[in-house]
Amino acid sequence: MTGPAVSVVICAYTERRWPDLVAAVASIREQDRPAAEILLVVDHNPSLAARARVVLSDVAVRESPRRRGLSGARNTALDHATGDIVVFIDDDACARPDWLAQLVAPYADPSTLAVGGLAVPRWPSGEAPAVLPPELWWIVGCSFTGQHPASTGEGVVDVRNVMGCSMSFRRSVLVAVGGFAEDMGRVGATPLGCEETDVCIRLRQRHPEGRIVLTPAGVVDHRVGADRVGWGYLLRRSWSEGVSKAVLARRVGAADGLSTERSYVLEVLPGALRRELRCGARAWIGGQASEAGRRGSAAAAVVLALAATAAGYLRGRVGRRRRSR
Repeated sequence: MTGPAVSVVICAYTERRWPDLVAAVASIREQDRPAAEILLVVDHNPSLAARARVVLSDVAVRESPRRRGLSGARNTALDHATGDIVVFIDDDACARPDWLAQLVAPYADPSTLAVGGLAVPRWPSGEAPAVLPPELWWIVGCSFTGQHPASTGEGVVDVRNVMGCSMSFRRSVLVAVGGFAEDMGRVGATPLGCEETDVCIRLRQRHPEGRIVLTPAGVVDHRVGADRVGWGYLLRRSWSEGVSKAVLARRVGAADGLSTERSYVLEVLPGALRRELRCGARAWIGGQASEAGRRGSAAAAVVLALAATAAGYLRGRVGRRRRSR
C-alpha cells in the first residue's frame, strides 16, 4: 500500500453501545483502503476494555489514563498511534467502504493539516423528527444544512474545523500543538463540545499556510439514539454548546472562535425559520393539519435552540467573569 500509514481510532466509554462498537470496527475492517492499525481507546471502563480485548482480537485496545472525557481518550490515542495520519470515528458510527480512502487522499498536498468527512444521521424511526430540521443536525453530531457548501455535494473545500465523528489529522502537527484540550469536550453523556474546533483553530494559528479541508465524499452513517430526538436533549445540547462556545472564545479569541457562527445565526437559522413557517402556513391552508404541526414544531425548535445556545454562551461568559473576580 502506497501513501501514508493510517491509524484509525475509536473512543468508547460505555458497554451500552457494544453492538454499535462492533459494527464500527467491522466497517473499518471492510475499507477499500486498509488501515495500518485499528486502535480502540476505552475511557475509564475496565469492564469494556476487558470485553473488547477478548472479542475484538485484531484491535489494539488501550485504556486511557488521562483525564476522563473524550479529549483525554483522543490524546491517549495520539500517545499510542503509529500512523502518519490519525483518523477518528465515533463508536456509534459506521464508515462507508471508501471513507478512509477519501479522507486520506487530500494529504497528497503537503500543506493539508486535517481532513474531515460528512456524518449522515440514522434516525431511530427511519426519518428525521420534527424537532430536528436539517439546520439543527449538529445537535446529534451530524453534518447539517448551512455547515458549509461542501455539505451539498461540492468538491473538497477549506473549512475552519472538522467534526469529531469523521475527522483525520497529520499526527505530527496535532502532537506539536498539544493535542486536544482536556478541559473541553464531552465527558460521558454530558453534551459539551468544541474541542475539535479548538484544536483546528490552534493548528491554523500555528500554521497559517496550512489547510483544513472537508471532503463530502468521505461519509459515515451515524446512529442517533432515541434519547437524542426530543425537546429535552435539544435544549440541553444547545445550552452546552453555548457554554462550550464561551470557553472556546476565551481560549482562541472571539474572532476565530465565532467566525463561522455569525453567518449561521444571521443567515442560516432565519432562513430555516422562514421556510418552516411558510410551509406550515401552506399546509394549514391546504387542510394538512399533521404537516402544519410538524412544520410548526420545526420552527419552534429553531427558535428554542438559538435561545438556549445564546443563554448558555452568556452563562459561560458571566461565570468566567465571576471566577476571575
